Amino acid sequence: MSGHPVLVVRDAAKHYESGDTVVRALDGVSLHVAPGELIGITGPSGSGKSTLLLIAGLLDPPTRGDVHINGTLVSEPGAKVDRLRDFRRRNIGFVFQKANLIPFLTAAENVALALEIDDVPADAAHDYAVELLDGLSLGHRVDNRPSRLSGGEQQRVAIARALANDPPLILADEPTAALDSVRGRQVMELFRQIATARRAGVLVVTHDPRSLDLFDRTIEFADGRVVAERARNVETAQPA
Repeated sequence: MSGHPVLVVRDAAKHYESGDTVVRALDGVSLHVAPGELIGITGPSGSGKSTLLLIAGLLDPPTRGDVHINGTLVSEPGAKVDRLRDFRRRNIGFVFQKANLIPFLTAAENVALALEIDDVPADAAHDYAVELLDGLSLGHRVDNRPSRLSGGEQQRVAIARALANDPPLILADEPTAALDSVRGRQVMELFRQIATARRAGVLVVTHDPRSLDLFDRTIEFADGRVVAERARNVETAQPA
């Protein structure tokens, strides 16, 4: 992939103290995501995948290491919470295992809210929300509340919400875990389309092996470290 990386993580570690023991949730991980690239993060539970996403998403600082997003160092000690929150809102879109939609708002209102928080006028926010939902084949569902949507439709609304501020980086944590194989594949195909069409860097944590063919690269974690990396059909083991 061409272009400067959207995300660069260098030698990131996250250590916790548990009594007299130091838990190394992440232990010296380096990776990058380029514009237009769809990256899968795999590995067993407790291997550090979600910890990586928390650090990359500026939700938890690393014990050591650097995080750069769009060329900006965002992991420096003492960074102000308000500044990080504003930066995160403009540069990162999040998609989680559960859609986490507000139940009393319609699909369009759920998406528009992400824009209104960023001071976009209500009418403009609604129009763009409808445009995003229509682009995800949900134009006929814009006025439905989450209870009227299927699980796959709710997840697509969550993806539209993550795209609302046109972030250069999308982070998704097990976004298909609650979906059947058909809907899960559809959601992963959406991420592939988003990466390609919007030139966003997309990093997806997944346990689902059925859509790995869609990823440009798959990075395998174990015990807080990267142990292997596969680019399409080329696999590279990491040194111990």
